[in-house]
Amino acid sequence: MSFIGKIAKSVMIGAAALTLAATAAQAETTLRVVAHSDLKILDPIWTTAYITRNHGYLIYDTLLAQDEKQVIRPQMADKWTVSDDKLTWTFTLRDGLEFHDGQPVTSTDVVASLKRWAERDTMAQQLWTHVAQITPIDAKSFKLVLKDSYGLVLETLSKPSSTVPFIMPARVAATPANEQIKDYTGSGPFIFSAKEWKPGDKVVYLKNPKYKPRNEPPSGMAGGKVVKVDRVEWVAIPDPLTAVNALLAGEIDMIEAPPPDLFPLLQKDKNIALYGWNPAGSQIIGRFNHLYPPFNNQKVRLAAFYATAQSDYLEAQVGDKDIYFECNAPLTCGNPNTKTYGDLLLKPNLEKARALLKEAGYDGTPVVLMHQTDIQSSNRLSPVAKAQLERVGFKVDMQSMDWQSVVSRRAKKDPPAQGGWNMFFTTTVAVDASNPVANAFTNGGCDKAWFGWPCDDVLEKLRADYAKATDDAAKKDLAFKIQDRIMEQATYLVVGQYKAFGAYRKGVVEGWLQGPAAVFWNISKKGN
Repeated sequence: MSFIGKIAKSVMIGAAALTLAATAAQAETTLRVVAHSDLKILDPIWTTAYITRNHGYLIYDTLLAQDEKQVIRPQMADKWTVSDDKLTWTFTLRDGLEFHDGQPVTSTDVVASLKRWAERDTMAQQLWTHVAQITPIDAKSFKLVLKDSYGLVLETLSKPSSTVPFIMPARVAATPANEQIKDYTGSGPFIFSAKEWKPGDKVVYLKNPKYKPRNEPPSGMAGGKVVKVDRVEWVAIPDPLTAVNALLAGEIDMIEAPPPDLFPLLQKDKNIALYGWNPAGSQIIGRFNHLYPPFNNQKVRLAAFYATAQSDYLEAQVGDKDIYFECNAPLTCGNPNTKTYGDLLLKPNLEKARALLKEAGYDGTPVVLMHQTDIQSSNRLSPVAKAQLERVGFKVDMQSMDWQSVVSRRAKKDPPAQGGWNMFFTTTVAVDASNPVANAFTNGGCDKAWFGWPCDDVLEKLRADYAKATDDAAKKDLAFKIQDRIMEQATYLVVGQYKAFGAYRKGVVEGWLQGPAAVFWNISKKGN
């Protein structure tokens, strides 16, 4: 080859390399998101924290799923059948299921995952009291055999929010349910990039190139989970105003849940859209620790009820009356199970609260109130509680910390003076809260109950009866009785409801789906 020919070939090779590099750079699309909280706990079965649930939806998949109308659909399952006596359920997995490490997903993995989940989730615990056995049949099918009839099998297995029955490899699911997993191998549409995870800074998820989505349109938590970006980065920006300014400047693409008081700033920019990704809304509650004084006394808990004005909480936390509304129904307002209770929790009765404290013999034991400072759905609630409780005679020790510290500390059963707690606030999506079996706060199962550990055999009997009921009228009657019991025993404090909105860059981001959790499949982005 001549010298000129060699130069020409070199130029062609160089140009081709540049073209490939440019194409690769153009194809590498990163969706930058400010999530509602920092991610520190990676086991979505060990904790009910929504940030960990969202993490779970990225890297794991589920056997069944509920679409945006709460219709139950197959997800990892291809099909299922049920025997004539309704006691034997047989599930078959669809083709092409593979874990991130290249191993096939088998029925053994599904069975092990469901067993571990059933030890932690309040709805699964109810189902498992009726389960005789759950066993693999072959690599792609398994059977769930019941001891007696149960009305919520599919509803339980398709639970859309915390705790979600995510499917893990059997070796991971073998981790004791009270311990956190250390292997984050999933089979979902994204892969967790452990080497890039920097708590307090960034969490990275990579597109799973081997994931085979269902051949159906996406809807809610169901359907085809088609990934349209190469990377999702959760960028930690704790200050909400800084996060909003970053969105306005195009430095990030989405904010999962900006505080409502910054909506006007977002609405002024024609390039930003607000999106109600959770149309059913969320409920805010205060959780008591039933193990230790003072809230181990029902009269003391009732005193806190009579000290409560929901409007103070909602105005402080949400601030926009078009978004929030007062509701004292434990199972939320706006559904067939709704039952309200007059002025209780709406208009405080301070004299009644003080009288109850006196009857209970309250001795001034400080209420250790955990105050999460960084999560925008509940960071302004504890100061309101402190003021309302103190004006009727409680002593309150409000201790400020980030949300992930609350998540870790609320699992401790130590006495409040020794690193434990008496009270904290959290939110739950209305889809979970409206069903008394799915609603973790209604669990009165002592050590098996959600954090706070109320022990109430009457409540558990009512929940069990609800789960077995097949008649709608009977279910409604039982739902009302469950709420009566919750209000009588002051099991937990209902603060009200609100609708969650996210924000994103118009013309850059498209495809955000509605549902009880913020998910990132189906979202496309123009540019890098």
